[in-house]
Amino acid sequence: MVLTVKLGARSYPITFERGVLGRIGEHVNLDRKVMIVTDDGVPAQYAQQLLAQCPQGFVHTVHMGEGAKSFPVFEALCTALLEHGFTRRDLVIGLGGGVVGDLSGFAAASFMRGIDFVGIPTTTLSQIDSSVGGKMAINLAGVKNIIGAFHQPRAVFIDGDVLKTLPPRHFSNGLAEAVKMGFIADPEIIRLFEADDWRSHLDEIIYRAIAAKARVVEIDETEQNERKSLNFGHTIGHGIESAGQLSDLYHGECVGLGMLYFFGDEALRARCERILDKLGLPTHTEVDKDAVYAALTHDKKGDGTAVSVVKVDEVGGYRLEKMRYDDIRALL
Repeated sequence: MVLTVKLGARSYPITFERGVLGRIGEHVNLDRKVMIVTDDGVPAQYAQQLLAQCPQGFVHTVHMGEGAKSFPVFEALCTALLEHGFTRRDLVIGLGGGVVGDLSGFAAASFMRGIDFVGIPTTTLSQIDSSVGGKMAINLAGVKNIIGAFHQPRAVFIDGDVLKTLPPRHFSNGLAEAVKMGFIADPEIIRLFEADDWRSHLDEIIYRAIAAKARVVEIDETEQNERKSLNFGHTIGHGIESAGQLSDLYHGECVGLGMLYFFGDEALRARCERILDKLGLPTHTEVDKDAVYAALTHDKKGDGTAVSVVKVDEVGGYRLEKMRYDDIRALL
């Protein structure tokens, strides 16, 4: 199955196909220099399977975790591209989770002012969220995704088979983003999560979440209006993540926690809590409130005194509201 993200000259296909990792060469020109960027948490055989399809391929492996989204690691990757003589006709492939996608995508956006990028996300989080939309970034001084660019991929490949090697916590972590898409855009996703046999619907959940996000990106590629809806749960969620030194809680876990502050009524909030609990995601944390507040005041969507937040009053809809930082402090 192929879903096209329609962005004019920057349009690209998202291919949903189990086992497609072994057939990337059938979809993308690999007869050029190809830098496969991965991390040491991704099974090595995935990179080798991809490398075998590349006549001029290289593998660049970084350490797993948010620490890879840093200037020193970014510099090392760009240096590798330079040393191997990459040009604008060549290709960077991000093979891994959201960290790898962000790092490799930002390197592709920056090197020679932009070379081709292909995403092969290997986690539920990266498949559902960061593989779509072209937002690439690294962290700075403990602030998440503060340095980055918009750089659309040439193609994205969603291979359900690679999720089999995910640890349970990583698997659940990514599903928080699907819960988010259900609450703001697709009530059917929420219905599927609430079903007793939700795991049997995983492929449909992932497809529907990606399709919903693609529709938003097509309307608002650079986050001027509608795309801000995708930040549901992220304002406080990023604050929790940064306050935890980008390590104690995973991104999806923080987004799930952040969503709980912005429902229009307690019934919706309780409904979300039940789903998060069902997925093994936290519904409370002991992270210091003052540290969360200090971190969220650096939010890119803020203007120094207030920030745009996303609120949900009914499943499948949202509203944007400008909220003063003092009011968010009161929420915390």
